[in-house]
Amino acid sequence: MTITNNLQTLVVKKFIISLHYFASLTQIRANSSDIIIHKGSNMTQIQIVTFVQAGGPEVMALTEKTLSAPSAGEVSIKQEAIGVNYIDVYKRSGVYPTQFPSGLGFDAAGVVIAVGEGVTHVKLGERVAYAAPSQESYASHRTLSAAQVCPLPDDISFEQAAAIMLKGLTTQYLFEQTTPLQAGDTVLLHAAAGGVGLLACQWAAAKGLTLIGTAGSDEKCALALANGATHCINYTREDFSKKVQELTHGKGVDVVMDSVGASTFEGSLNSLKPFGMMITFGNASGKVPPVDVGILAAKGSLKLTRPTVATYVADFDRCQKMAKHLFEMVSSGAIKVHIGNTYPMANAAQAHIDLESRITTGSSILIP
Repeated sequence: MTITNNLQTLVVKKFIISLHYFASLTQIRANSSDIIIHKGSNMTQIQIVTFVQAGGPEVMALTEKTLSAPSAGEVSIKQEAIGVNYIDVYKRSGVYPTQFPSGLGFDAAGVVIAVGEGVTHVKLGERVAYAAPSQESYASHRTLSAAQVCPLPDDISFEQAAAIMLKGLTTQYLFEQTTPLQAGDTVLLHAAAGGVGLLACQWAAAKGLTLIGTAGSDEKCALALANGATHCINYTREDFSKKVQELTHGKGVDVVMDSVGASTFEGSLNSLKPFGMMITFGNASGKVPPVDVGILAAKGSLKLTRPTVATYVADFDRCQKMAKHLFEMVSSGAIKVHIGNTYPMANAAQAHIDLESRITTGSSILIP
């Protein structure tokens, strides 16, 4: 009887241990909400902005979906702030193709609420930020690949991080990786008072560069100058390419950084010195028409590149190093984050209207 009782006790204990083990696998409670993620089920409802056809801001709708538990190499995040970028407008309007139904947005900041197998660089409850190649950041929660999810220092707020992840990593590759830049070099930067623009003005100042900005009003030019631009041209009143030649005594600039696109492309080429680099990284005024590469030879053996942040952050090590460098620039005070507009996520359409109207300065963010 004693042996039988002992065996029965052992079986019961193993059964209880198993129940606790499986409970730990199937339920993770978020630290700042009542959300519970049930592994292997679809019980968690989240809010997300989606659209089912290309068009104006009115095509966006706030809907609900289920949040899946993270698979190997993934994490789930409760998002506290979300970045708004002009690429979101390109996607929504059809300038860049997308598959429907689709989410929007590429960057956000928040707290890790679940960690998939194999993820070691971030942990449950940690503050993080990301700029991911896939678009679905306009959401209250998100499960995504951990490769682009970066630990967020305590001295940088969620709002600041959301405002700078995509824009800041763009600025980092423009000034540190796309082409060699040294103190004393001259850069022409379009949209100098925008989200990337204000970060770029400060980055250029920190590197000892001469930065000539362009902007659409005297007020925006004043903002660019206050953030480190050496000069700023109001393109509504002056031909920027002629002004650049005047400011550089006819030499031209070493590098042009152009996120505007069609309306500035030719003038940008005319602003470069021989052997200069043209970096086109956006299409706010429309796509640049097909280019006869012979024009690069005619204008002085120019170089032309079209980088994207997705290429730079695709590699885990490169992405983490870029984010670390960006955060160090912010923590040191070299970069100050300018958040011009904050909207509830439900008002994402208004954020797009304001962005397309070019009435915003600095970064815009959404709060779930």
